[in-house]
Amino acid sequence: MPVSVIVAQIGDPRLRERVTETVQQAFAHRDGQWQVSIVGSQANDNWEMTITGANLFERSYTLFGTQGEHELHVIRERIEQMLPKEKR
Repeated sequence: MPVSVIVAQIGDPRLRERVTETVQQAFAHRDGQWQVSIVGSQANDNWEMTITGANLFERSYTLFGTQGEHELHVIRERIEQMLPKEKR
């Protein structure tokens, strides 16, 4: 599998599964080894998302629950925005 996913401290186990599936789908057609971690905060409803990959690629983004960024389609959109454009 091209992506390793870590989802922690977001509560609901079913939601963790769905977030993991969403991340895996976002990387389904990507080459190389990738790692995505999404970790919830104990202080607020923010989730910290970090993506790492080949050639020292690393990007981080805070998903704000109050702004609807915990929605699965939004998570996927943010991932796609953060990744380098695919070469064709």
